[in-house]
Amino acid sequence: MSTLDDRPLRILAADDSAVMRGIMWKLFQMHAEERSGELPRMELCGVAQDGIDCLESVKRLAPDVLVLDLEMPRLNGLEVLHRLRVENPSLPVIMCSSYTEHGARSTLEALASGASDYVTKPAEQRDFASAMVSLSKQLLPRIAALAKGARQREVSADKESSPAKRPALQSAEAPAKAALPVEVVVIGLSTGGPTALEQLLPKLPGDFAVPILIVQHMPKLFTGALAERLDKICKLHVREAYENAVIRPGTVWLAPGDAHMEIGPSNGLMEKQDASVAGRNGRVRLHQREPLNHCKPAVDYLFFSAARMFGASAMALVMTGMGADGLDGARAVHARGGTVLAQDEASSAVWGMPGKVTEAGIASATLSLGAMAEALNKRVNAGRLTKLNAVPLATSATAPHREMTDGCL
Repeated sequence: MSTLDDRPLRILAADDSAVMRGIMWKLFQMHAEERSGELPRMELCGVAQDGIDCLESVKRLAPDVLVLDLEMPRLNGLEVLHRLRVENPSLPVIMCSSYTEHGARSTLEALASGASDYVTKPAEQRDFASAMVSLSKQLLPRIAALAKGARQREVSADKESSPAKRPALQSAEAPAKAALPVEVVVIGLSTGGPTALEQLLPKLPGDFAVPILIVQHMPKLFTGALAERLDKICKLHVREAYENAVIRPGTVWLAPGDAHMEIGPSNGLMEKQDASVAGRNGRVRLHQREPLNHCKPAVDYLFFSAARMFGASAMALVMTGMGADGLDGARAVHARGGTVLAQDEASSAVWGMPGKVTEAGIASATLSLGAMAEALNKRVNAGRLTKLNAVPLATSATAPHREMTDGCL
């Protein structure tokens, strides 16, 4: 596959619904006629009506990206995906899911089985105009990002073991010079995030010393199902966040898909206090402000609140995902002396969010997904060992506690 050739990206769609196949044909036809410079050229090279037809079409048409329905005759989407991960493991696959509880759970299973991302089917498929607007916003940017990411991973695969690259990453893996211990970990993800979390969180011990809060770009039904799925495979307790939930070690709070999540003090006041007190009194705060960075929930809201509450004791992880949500919040964490880590390009489904942070020069380390848990454990445990010798935050880090003036908050 090559997305750098002077040709349109070739998309194959598999769906047993004649209505959906018609919508897909029209969508790509309209994109070809009205395309702006923001997205590459794309064409629907074919459609498949069932799972067997899909597998045969992949071999015959060699698409750059497959859009795959979950419910199909002969072979369903999950069965097709399992075959493709053996026969064509590098092909990006976007699942097309119904916005139902069953659809959410099946989609998460597909992501865990190797799907790259998902979109939700339009609720009213017979309204062509509304359906195409919905799919256009969801689908086309994902196709472009995943095709670009797949191509970049192919190009950079041989460079990962080069002597020129390794020392830079190793030298960056030394954020432990900070005097203050880590008191909270905040994580932001988007495309590829559920799979990344399924690899990261189970590696953390049940007695992980600090609370973890996560913003994953997903709709409400999906975040609830994801929290349940992660809770089953982790030693830590993973819960979908709710208003006023207590932030404490041993629990991971996942932002619900219909609200922004922040960290706030239990008394509602942002008085100066050392980070350990902030951690004991911290509560989840949810709100319904407008989307930020076109996202709700938005990573930036969580990161800004962590910087306000914890200053130099905050650690932010920016992981796989499209766009730049989390960049401004990571800057705030960095400015207040906290630690910022970013996922590397090779292990990211899309190196948008972590790429922006790395390019901005605010990441203490840019790490592979496989190295992330070890880095977290090392940094948090090191902080515990030095805590007795640390100077209280209220006297040693006055600057990080000045009121933030960012216009987003």
